[in-house]
Amino acid sequence: MLAEAGAADSAGWKPFAPRAPHFPRKAKRCIFLFMAGGASQLDTFDYKPALRRFAGQRLPRTPGLSGEIDGFLSDPHRTIPSPFQFRQYGQSGRWMTSLLPKLAAHADDLAFIHGIKVDNNNHGPATMHVNTGSQFPGSPSVGSWISYGLGTPNQNLPGYVVLQDPRGAPVNGAAVWSAGYLPAAFQGTLFRSKGVPVIDLAPPKGVSREQQRQEFDLLHAINSEHLRNRREEAELEARISAYELAFRMQTEAPGVVDLSGESEATRRLYGLDNPVTEGFGRQCLLARRLVENGVRHVLCIHGVEIGRYSWDDHGNIGERMPAHLAEVDTPVAGLLSDLKSRGLLEETLVVWTSEMGRTPFINDLASEKPGRDHNQWGLTVWMAGGDVKGGATAGETDEFGIKARGEPIPIRDVHATILNLLGLSDDRLTYLHAGRYRKLTDIGGRVLRGVV
Repeated sequence: MLAEAGAADSAGWKPFAPRAPHFPRKAKRCIFLFMAGGASQLDTFDYKPALRRFAGQRLPRTPGLSGEIDGFLSDPHRTIPSPFQFRQYGQSGRWMTSLLPKLAAHADDLAFIHGIKVDNNNHGPATMHVNTGSQFPGSPSVGSWISYGLGTPNQNLPGYVVLQDPRGAPVNGAAVWSAGYLPAAFQGTLFRSKGVPVIDLAPPKGVSREQQRQEFDLLHAINSEHLRNRREEAELEARISAYELAFRMQTEAPGVVDLSGESEATRRLYGLDNPVTEGFGRQCLLARRLVENGVRHVLCIHGVEIGRYSWDDHGNIGERMPAHLAEVDTPVAGLLSDLKSRGLLEETLVVWTSEMGRTPFINDLASEKPGRDHNQWGLTVWMAGGDVKGGATAGETDEFGIKARGEPIPIRDVHATILNLLGLSDDRLTYLHAGRYRKLTDIGGRVLRGVV
C-alpha cells in the first residue's frame, strides 16, 4: 500500500497525506449519520401494512430466527402496527413515514438497504459492530479505515471529525470512533457540540506564532529523539503528528467551525432557528462545512446512551418516535439540499444508520403505551450522494418486518459497499495486526451492486 500511494519518506509514513483510491469513484468524502439506540425501521422506512391484521394478537412463527428475538416470539406477545401514517414519495414511490416530510422530498436521492443483520441484540456490541465491523472493542471504526485508506486533502484539519449529540455521548463513548489497532493518528477527533468546537485553539496571550513555532520545533526534536528507539509505539507517532496538526489548525479551523457567517436562509434550512432542531442542525451544518474544507469523514451522532434522548423506545413509541423524528427531519433534509445546491452531494457519500432495528411486537401485554424491543435482524440503512443509485433498494424484509426474506444482509456487506462507493476495495484495504491481515469486513464483504 505504501508503494502504491508513494507515502513513504525519510521520516516514515505520513498518515495524513492524501492517497489515491483503488478505483475511480465520484465520492471523495463521507458523512455518517448514526441514530444511537436502535431506530425503528417499522415506523420510518419499512412499511408493513400486514401488521394491522394481527394488531394485538400473536404473530405466526418466523422460520430461520435464533437467539433473543426467537425467544421473544416464543413468549406471549402482541403485535404493534405502526401508529403513524405512511405515504409514497417521489417518482420511485418510496414508502416513508409522514413524520419525515422534508426528508421525503429527497426520496429519489436515497437508496435503501433492508433486512440487515448485526451479530448481537444488545446496544453495546451492536453499536460496535455497525461502527467498527466487530462486536468487541479494539477494532478501527469506519472513519478510521477510510482515513487510513485515503488520507486527507486538507493538512490543516483532522481527516476524521466526530460531532456527538450536545446532550451527551453514545453507548461505548470514544470506542465508537477509535482507531483500534490502526495507527492512533486515524482515530476520530471529537469536536464539542456546544460553544467553541475546539478548545484552546487560539495561542496563549503574549505568545506570537513565531515563538510558538519555535516551541513546536523544539518539542518535535525531543519527541523524535524519544521515538527513535521506540518505533513500535504508534501512539508516540500519533502524538507528534497531533502537535503539528494542532499548530496548523490554528490558522484554518477557527473559520471552519464559526457558523456566524452563514446566511439566515441557510440557518433556517438546517433548523437553527428552532430549539427542537437546533442541536442536530448545528451538527449537520458543521458537517457540511467540514467536508467542504477537505475533511474526509464526519461522524454525526444523534442520541445519548440509553434513555429519553436515545432511539431505544421500549415504551410509548407513539410519542417518542415523533419527538426523535422532529429533531432530525429538518437538519438531514437541509444537509442534502445544501450539499446538492453547492455541487457537493455528487462528491459526498451520506449514510444513515442505527445499531439495530426494532420488533413488530412486544412481550408486555399490559402496557397502555407500548414500544418495541431490540431486533438485530431488521436494520435499515439508506445512502445518498456519489455513485449511489437514488431510488434503488437492496434487500427486503418479510411481511412483518422481522427479518430478511431469504438470506439476511450482514453488516460487512454494507461496509464493503461504503468502501466501494469511496473507491476502496475491502479486500485490498488491509492492515497487518497480530500476524494477520485485518480489514473492516473481517472475512470479506459483498458489494450491494443494486444501490451502486
